[in-house]
Amino acid sequence: MRFLLDDEQREFARSLDALLTAAETPAVVRGWASGDHGPGLTLWRRLADAGVFALAVPEAYGGVGPLPVETAVAFVELGRHGVPGPVVESVAAGVLLGGVGGPAAKEWLPGIASGTAVVSLVLEGYGPYALDADVADAVLTVTGDELRLTRGPGGVTGPGGSKGPGGSTGQRAPAGPGSPTVSLDPARRLFRPGAGGEVVAAGPGVREAARAGGAWATFATAAQALGCGEALLRATVAYVKQRTQFGVPVGSFQAVKHRLADTLLGLEFARPLLYGAAVELAEGSPGAGAAVAAAKVAAGEAGYAAARTALQLHGAVGYTEELDLAWWLRRARPLRDAWGTPSACRARVLAG
Repeated sequence: MRFLLDDEQREFARSLDALLTAAETPAVVRGWASGDHGPGLTLWRRLADAGVFALAVPEAYGGVGPLPVETAVAFVELGRHGVPGPVVESVAAGVLLGGVGGPAAKEWLPGIASGTAVVSLVLEGYGPYALDADVADAVLTVTGDELRLTRGPGGVTGPGGSKGPGGSTGQRAPAGPGSPTVSLDPARRLFRPGAGGEVVAAGPGVREAARAGGAWATFATAAQALGCGEALLRATVAYVKQRTQFGVPVGSFQAVKHRLADTLLGLEFARPLLYGAAVELAEGSPGAGAAVAAAKVAAGEAGYAAARTALQLHGAVGYTEELDLAWWLRRARPLRDAWGTPSACRARVLAG
């Protein structure tokens, strides 16, 4: 059995890394947090052109999925570069709508795959907030056996429209979801979805599709957390090589080496769990849910530990907003808790 990524998957990772490096993602994140969604939506379209949002959309609706391994590859890179927006939610919405089928799937899935529709998602058991609902063309909410769709404020009239995600200017109308709830990460804007919305599907199939969508959301968030942790570790290693104390780099001190080694071990132990969960999802294994939960615990805790290490070894400069590192520090804990807290995921693993 082969446990390594193949050449095509590694090239996919390299191409995304090059794309996101050229996009100057830290500036995009700062703009997104301040309400300037234009650069972020431009990046969204470029990611769609690279095939990221088609990975979980069935081929019948214009996608190439579901491809869990490639999704893990992509979302590790998105986490490493700190890409803002409801990227996880849009991918999970693709799985949800693909499972439900019907008119809603025909209307929205081609737009999700092509990047012309930005979708946020709220599922029972995962918290009450819709991420970045102020920029979403639609918010999907599952309650019991009902799937409701609320079209976003100032959004396109349909995902096949010519304006693309967020309209032609990348700005949204001020009316709609109201003010966001304060988040530890300013670039993760949390909104409570309003009451109502159009019922687009109902019945037992909705509950099953929501379960699959939730598993994919947990899985993609685990990949983001792993990538975030890798970025934090890489930045910290570079910093301790430059910062000197007593005439030598602080990275030469044994205590610093041990802390960095522990951080690396946490991330490397999470990686096989993530890709193991991807294989389980690809095979439709009955144990896929538990495998995804295990990956989320490991990657979320490892990413958060990397943030704590980065903050300690950077010192006071680590939490200043002038340093790009601060945005990754603020993201690590929300990623640890989003789409499955550590306690919830551990309980899922124990349940089998």
